[in-house]
Amino acid sequence: MHISNKCSIAVHCLIFINEYGEEKKVTSELLSLSTGCNPVTIRNIISAMKKDGMINVKFGTGGTTLAVPIRNITLYRVCMAVDPKAIDKMISIHSTPSPFCPVGRNISDVLCQTYDTLKRDLISSMKSITMEIIVNNYHSMLENK
Repeated sequence: MHISNKCSIAVHCLIFINEYGEEKKVTSELLSLSTGCNPVTIRNIISAMKKDGMINVKFGTGGTTLAVPIRNITLYRVCMAVDPKAIDKMISIHSTPSPFCPVGRNISDVLCQTYDTLKRDLISSMKSITMEIIVNNYHSMLENK
């Protein structure tokens, strides 16, 4: 299980925008250099976060800034904006169990309730983690290096 790369790239971008968005023109090219990702990937992620209302993007000359305080952006919100199926990708049942095997025939029903509980717990946890917490962790890392 892992969180989608889109989610970690989006968090990276939000930290960068938080740190430099007011003093620099944060563009997809600049974010691409920081993340090591293709500018098209960055533009798609930025577009999803803009659509969600997390960030503002200036047309023409470019430049991205936060649209809401970082304390109002949760890890869940970020992940759902850039990869709406992220939770289902992390916690899912394999799709081709054998219908001829007693375990294969029943595994979906056996795991469904357990996995639903895991998903609820994961969502709750992700909703409790704000970008403010993540940015504070980033600042702590900088101070300790």
